[in-house]
Amino acid sequence: MKSNPTPALVYLLLLAALVACTQQEPHSVSQPFADVKWIDLTYPFDSTTLYWPNNANGFKHSVDFKGVSPMGYFYSSYSLSTPEHGGTHLDAPVHFAEGRESTDAVPLTSLTGEAVVIDVSSDALQNRDYRVGSMDIQRWEEQHATTIDHKIVFFRTGYGRYYPNRETYFGTSLRGAEAIPQLHFPGIAAEAADWIVKNRKVKAVGLDTPSLDYGQSTDFLTHRLLMEHNIPGFENVAHLDSLPETGAYVVALPMKVAQGSGAPLRIIACVTKTN
Repeated sequence: MKSNPTPALVYLLLLAALVACTQQEPHSVSQPFADVKWIDLTYPFDSTTLYWPNNANGFKHSVDFKGVSPMGYFYSSYSLSTPEHGGTHLDAPVHFAEGRESTDAVPLTSLTGEAVVIDVSSDALQNRDYRVGSMDIQRWEEQHATTIDHKIVFFRTGYGRYYPNRETYFGTSLRGAEAIPQLHFPGIAAEAADWIVKNRKVKAVGLDTPSLDYGQSTDFLTHRLLMEHNIPGFENVAHLDSLPETGAYVVALPMKVAQGSGAPLRIIACVTKTN
């Protein structure tokens, strides 16, 4: 089997590319990231974007002008409207923890860095109410002889294959308040969140489902435990099956909404081409 390159190798390639970029002549053309590939972990925002079932509004993208201007050239401009929490998005800590970081206050150090992917799909796809436990994390650390410390931690449940089909992704096609008791999708157990905050220091936590808490949660304790410690969440992350379990570098940049509890998020990952 082909081994994954070390995070250090990814960092060195990025550093070398950046140094090379600064040494170019002012008008020269270069390919500073020729030895790496970028993976988009973001779903597009459009009419299919999934929001929590009781959200009154979804994504709206309306035309302000599209066509030939009075001066004879083509021009287009649009207006958009979206709830903070839907599609691939950030949960800022203040979403569930009063006084903690809002969207604009989440530091870039929490949104960028080495990422790991813990694959629980074999269990989660057999049980829509599966909750990632601390033993899942500890087994992964033992298998990879490393720790999740100081990393962005993704949990791959396999449910990304269902997006944007509302019924298979959420577990119900219902909308409104009556849909909430019918939600069935995997999440992170409160026990695992408690273990993380007590035993590790992570940058952020994300997964390929609608919520950090599993669908049947009513207390959202996983959110509350992580966000009390200023650990942001990434929800509805796309294409986690394209990421290696180690060796990726992630950049996750939300719209910088002042005092926001969350925001649409563009996540990309950098891996070496041999990965």
